[in-house]
Amino acid sequence: MAKKIIKDLLQDALDISIQQVSGQDATFLYAESPSSPMHVATLTIVEGSIEFNDFKEIVASKLHLIPKFRKRLLNVPLNLDYPYWVDDPNFDIDLHINRLKLPDPSNWKTLREMTSAIFSSPLDLRRPLWSISFIEGLDEVSQVPKGSIAIVSKIHHVMIDGSSGVGIMGILFDKNKEDKNKKPAPTRPYEPEPLPDGISLLLKSSYGFFKNPLKVPKLIGETAFSLLKGKMKSQLNSKKSIHKNSFSTPKTIFNESVSPRRTWGTAILAFDRINTLRKIMDVSVNDLILAICAGGIRKYLEEKEKLPVQPLVANVPISIRVKGDKQKMDNQISNMLVKIATHIKDPIKRLEYIQEQTNMGKSRHKAVGAKALSKMADAVPFGLANLAAGLYTRYNIKEFHRPPFNVTITNVPGPQNPLYLKGHKIVGIFGLTPVLDGFGLIIAAFSYNGIVSITTTSDAKTMPDADKFSRYIRESAN
Repeated sequence: MAKKIIKDLLQDALDISIQQVSGQDATFLYAESPSSPMHVATLTIVEGSIEFNDFKEIVASKLHLIPKFRKRLLNVPLNLDYPYWVDDPNFDIDLHINRLKLPDPSNWKTLREMTSAIFSSPLDLRRPLWSISFIEGLDEVSQVPKGSIAIVSKIHHVMIDGSSGVGIMGILFDKNKEDKNKKPAPTRPYEPEPLPDGISLLLKSSYGFFKNPLKVPKLIGETAFSLLKGKMKSQLNSKKSIHKNSFSTPKTIFNESVSPRRTWGTAILAFDRINTLRKIMDVSVNDLILAICAGGIRKYLEEKEKLPVQPLVANVPISIRVKGDKQKMDNQISNMLVKIATHIKDPIKRLEYIQEQTNMGKSRHKAVGAKALSKMADAVPFGLANLAAGLYTRYNIKEFHRPPFNVTITNVPGPQNPLYLKGHKIVGIFGLTPVLDGFGLIIAAFSYNGIVSITTTSDAKTMPDADKFSRYIRESAN
């Protein structure tokens, strides 16, 4: 009997169907706090009215294509290792899709306030980490037919990055208007695997460690060598480039503690205008997005008499996802730090400075290696990382050092052809992103069907007037 129990435990420990959260994905778990839920969201506006039950049927019919929508996290006892994704034996779609009516006046301002309220509330970490709010009655939103609907979807960042989020859109929405009368496929039966017990998870984690005990020193050694190689390369180029590469990040109003209530605003630009300017200036679209955001930030801080003399530093996420891998639900991103020239008034000179900075950043990034940087997160024990994150917030450690960066600016290319939901055109997609203590401003650019939406997410303490900031983004673009 004892032998059978031990044998079953060992089989569970070696079961490869139970996937562990990666170190990089786990960073979004231990960054979560009561004032900083770590989910991403999209507000999708659909032209025309759709029945709620039809929408729920569409989502249910596609759940088998998004397996993590029916999985939840299971912690290793005492949090000694990263948690595992397991089938949720109690999955119920009705706990994840909510039906709401936009109150009067049913205009853009009310929709933005309702979206903020939805986004501010955390997801239940005991269930699959997503929710969808189906909002009816967009009667007074400009350029949208009366009776249209909005969909606010929330997914925890432990599950997805921007590119895999685009992959989910490709699953839930249609590419052809003609699919209006197409009946959704029957919902596939869901037969969850039994939950593994705590001892099995401990054995599985121990097996992973003993299989590769030199993982931590090996990763650190590889990364140190890459860093050294990159530094030597810079020294061989010129002393001047070393001086330019040094960062001295200023402290700004965006780098304080955040409040639980989220604020957001969006600026909508035509992609053709951005592309024309890109050709004229011979820069990348990403450089232009950074320059536009920098202009808005400069005006906002200047108006409040809080503009630092030094240029602000932006954290710019870079996808390291291989082509054709958009639908794999996880985080495959690295980061590049860029000075965004907020100290320069002239917009053309600011753009030229940013282009120079991004070129240097790409060289540094290439020298170290994005894959090597992302693997470092796997070398940090979960318990230590979780403890460090808690201490950082509890003891306000951000007050004792300069922030590594001031703002995150991310640019996610979306579908360039229209998407549809039961024959109804998707007219707008806006991305909301998490903020946390010390990092109270994130700007997400998302391109869809010839339009670029630049959406700012902050909190009521850091930026209560996010709509005003979005106006400055538009003015900066002009």
